[in-house]
Amino acid sequence: MQAEDMEVPLINNLNNNGDRQRPKGKDAFKDPQKESESSMESPNLDFEYGDTDALTAELSELYSYTEEPEFGLNRDYFEEDFRSHARGRRWIQLPVEEQRAYVMRLLDALEVTDRDKRLKVARAILYLAQGVFDECDTEADVLHWCRHNVFLLYDMGIFTALLELLSMEIDNNQACSSAVRKPAISLADSTELRVLLSIMYLMVETIRVQTEDDRPEWRATREAFKAELGSPLYNGEPFALLLFTMVTKFCSMNAPHFPMKKVLLLLWKTILFTLGGFGELQEMKVRGRERLNLPPLPEDSIKVVKAMRAASPPASAMELIEQQQQQKRGRRSRRPLVKQDSLDTYNERDPFKNDDARDEEDDPDDTDSGIEGEVDPLDRDVIIQPPPPPPPLRPPTERVNFPKGLPWAPKVREKDIEHFLETSRNKFIGFTLGNDIETLVGLPRPIHESVKTLKQHKYVSIAEVQMKREEELQQCPLTLGEEEVEETPAEMLYLGMLPNLSQYVIALLKLLLAAAPTSKAKTDSINILADVLPEEMPITVLQSMKLGIDVNRHKEIIVKAISALLLLLLKHFKLNHVYQFEIVSQHLVFANCIPLILKFFNQNIMSYISAKNSICVLDFPHCVVHEMPELTAESLEAGDTNQFCWRNLFSCINLLRILNKLTKWKHSRTMMLVVFKSAPILKRALKVKQAMMQLYVLKLLKIQTKYLGRQWRKSNMKTMSAIYQKVRHRLNDDWAYGNDIDARPWDFQAEECALRENIERFNSRRYDKNRNGDLAPVDNCLQSVLGQQVALPEDFHYSYEMWLEREVFSQPIQWEGLLQHP
Repeated sequence: MQAEDMEVPLINNLNNNGDRQRPKGKDAFKDPQKESESSMESPNLDFEYGDTDALTAELSELYSYTEEPEFGLNRDYFEEDFRSHARGRRWIQLPVEEQRAYVMRLLDALEVTDRDKRLKVARAILYLAQGVFDECDTEADVLHWCRHNVFLLYDMGIFTALLELLSMEIDNNQACSSAVRKPAISLADSTELRVLLSIMYLMVETIRVQTEDDRPEWRATREAFKAELGSPLYNGEPFALLLFTMVTKFCSMNAPHFPMKKVLLLLWKTILFTLGGFGELQEMKVRGRERLNLPPLPEDSIKVVKAMRAASPPASAMELIEQQQQQKRGRRSRRPLVKQDSLDTYNERDPFKNDDARDEEDDPDDTDSGIEGEVDPLDRDVIIQPPPPPPPLRPPTERVNFPKGLPWAPKVREKDIEHFLETSRNKFIGFTLGNDIETLVGLPRPIHESVKTLKQHKYVSIAEVQMKREEELQQCPLTLGEEEVEETPAEMLYLGMLPNLSQYVIALLKLLLAAAPTSKAKTDSINILADVLPEEMPITVLQSMKLGIDVNRHKEIIVKAISALLLLLLKHFKLNHVYQFEIVSQHLVFANCIPLILKFFNQNIMSYISAKNSICVLDFPHCVVHEMPELTAESLEAGDTNQFCWRNLFSCINLLRILNKLTKWKHSRTMMLVVFKSAPILKRALKVKQAMMQLYVLKLLKIQTKYLGRQWRKSNMKTMSAIYQKVRHRLNDDWAYGNDIDARPWDFQAEECALRENIERFNSRRYDKNRNGDLAPVDNCLQSVLGQQVALPEDFHYSYEMWLEREVFSQPIQWEGLLQHP
């Protein structure tokens, strides 16, 4: 990746927000008026995180609004061909046998050499995959026939035929060179690719989603398709590798006409289908721990996060200044007395109950709870207004329902127990016993109790077992023999990605950078709008507004697909083998992924999450079933009525989770968060009242708290309390005080180098075919060495005399050299 593409904009432009310049200096990270409004008004977001959005939303995001006229084109080509076959009947009236016969006819027609005829047939197949919408009255009917037709198309072998056509289009050098020479690329340059990718996406997404009324044969089809996509059936590699190749080809400017949004969506859904979503990951993790005889997980993290309540956002700088001014004015005036029972009520609040949950029960609009500005609530009540009457005490029956204790079970690593015992032995005995965590001789009784508590919460991860096993295999390769590697879909995908892994990672980050809302348009950056810009640019204000919404929506969908794809790869590779995860992580870090994600969050995040870049009446399948109302500038400005944009909130959570994966237990990367001044950026992200997003922001703040200084901790005590309430505890982790022995600045580079060395040894041992060369026995017998059959090229006997003359006879041999002592 070029320096000007990634490093300079990411590091130097952390304070710019696209075209809107932010104020410099102290308030560089703040837009006071907007943030004051957003923090005062931010409601609880009724958002449920999952693998994907609803099926209709996922299908509608495949098409840009510029492609809307092509729905009618697909229908016309289908009906033109179908009329001669059906003799006046409609598709939904045909028996299944006749439908199969017609699909077989289309399959034969796909093999014609005429490119235009092939495109017409592909459009007819796309119309079938879209649910023959002209014969349907409701959106539910469209989805029903879409599902029926997709399973029929797969059974007839359409996917394999489309794959061959897609390979031909990718290798079409004429189209690539013509697109490279064009000054402006539009929808027309990628027509064939868009049609093929749309059919394939509809097939993958429709078959992937399970419904209650699925037929038994459909369930069998789903498993067969899943196995087919995940296995190396396509030129010896999984289907996802072909799509990764398209991504790298596009980013290297060799194929600027590729419809990248469709490619990324198909790639994400293919990996989601073949490897499994977050629920399946949790099940695989449970099975993996059982296989390794590890104790079960202390809780189901998905359920814990779903049960969490969001805290109120922190106050903005302007609000804190106003509160301080009011406080000063109040101190000059006469302070009313505070009744003792008011203080008692304040002190009797349930310490384990989240502040905002209590306040929401009393007044849902109240924002004076949770992780707000660091001003004493009692002072505020006293100064701003006379104290309200104390709230009535709740009956005991209501308190039973309150959560008792913290949401997560604490965890302790074996390394933490070793460190605790080493410190204790040095203090009480004067010497240490290395890695011994059993011997407690000479230590006082309280230390025995402490060690017992630590061992009760000891947690051994699958990654630690894998690393220990890898170390043993490296040390005793002959004794332990060959490792049996299970051919899982994740293993086969990693094996295929390994040779070009860095190219794939860099290409994905380039696309993420180009699609980020905070990125400026640069002349040398890649053009991701090839599959959204029409041939003729808009001439009216309404057309310009529609295209502007379409372009913003297009970028949001690309961010959504890349963030979900990267998170899935990291999680699956970590479960498959920790060093596979580490190599992907290191490529991401070296390609500036950390500052890129921080740059993404350096914007008014509430505006991004509540963005209304969608036109509901143009979304599929609504637009093909209902009459199209007349669009006006007012209706476009109004947008939809949703409280938030699902895909943008999904993207933000995914990016935060990726950042957590990259920085967890990595001090060098945690220091990158500190160096890039991530704390104010992350703290602003707490304005979003969604529990899962707040959890991952608080995790990122927790790991860097020790480096932010005492003053930051002192002025952010409410944030510290929220970290204590919501984030898992490590029993002897002094994250809040900054006494970490591992945080040595001179070890950072060594840490990454040691990790890189371990990764390379793992890849060499497991995937290098010639890895046993050094361990092969040496043949010292002269006769057997000379008697070996050596494979010589066919034409060698024509030139062997010349070879003898050149290599043997003409070379002077110094025989006396053998007699000399070395």
